[in-house]
Amino acid sequence: MANGVAAFLLELPDTKSKRLEPLLFAIIQAAGWPIWPLLLASIIAVALIIERGVTLRSNKINPPTLLDQVLAVYQRQGVNAEILDKLAKDSPLGEVLAAGLRNHKSSRYVMKDAVEEAGRTVAHEMERFLTTLGTIATAAPLLGLFGTVIGMIEIFGSQSPTGTNPQQLAHGISIALYNTAFGIGIAIPALIFYRHFKNKVDGFVVDMEQQAAKLIDIVHGERAGG
Repeated sequence: MANGVAAFLLELPDTKSKRLEPLLFAIIQAAGWPIWPLLLASIIAVALIIERGVTLRSNKINPPTLLDQVLAVYQRQGVNAEILDKLAKDSPLGEVLAAGLRNHKSSRYVMKDAVEEAGRTVAHEMERFLTTLGTIATAAPLLGLFGTVIGMIEIFGSQSPTGTNPQQLAHGISIALYNTAFGIGIAIPALIFYRHFKNKVDGFVVDMEQQAAKLIDIVHGERAGG
């Protein structure tokens, strides 16, 4: 009996999705051609948010046990080109630590400069696409305002000496309201995620600096390992 009910439910048409598709099409049609840049911006924003969310994971950027492993290898057998290349490819933190260890025989200041240079490169890489996301957050309301202006032009165009064209008037109002709403609706999450990822990158950079400073101190005998 239960199997029969389940089979019957599976055979039922998905009326909700069928109702949703014409509704979305009707909204896009009512919003007019100015909505297309906003739709493109929303697709790009969603793609960037997903990409940065996957990339900027803590265990992928700053593996929690990496420094201890590096120190153990360094104190046990030193470093060589193969180990350094493998470390640099491990993670952004590994790239920073490898830059310091390549200069472990140099002075503390040379080693620190190498670490800072690698840190700037890594930070720039982690901030990739964030400028685009921030630009979308800023531009989306302006695109919505542009659609509003187009709608206002439609509204004024509906006026004529013989009277008002109700259909053109309604279309102009739809363009103005929908584009304004879409612009704000895209800008708010884009700005939230931009700030979130920016703060996350800043936190990663601070953590890298602390771990690199600990490495430098241990290499130059100014701090005990562990």
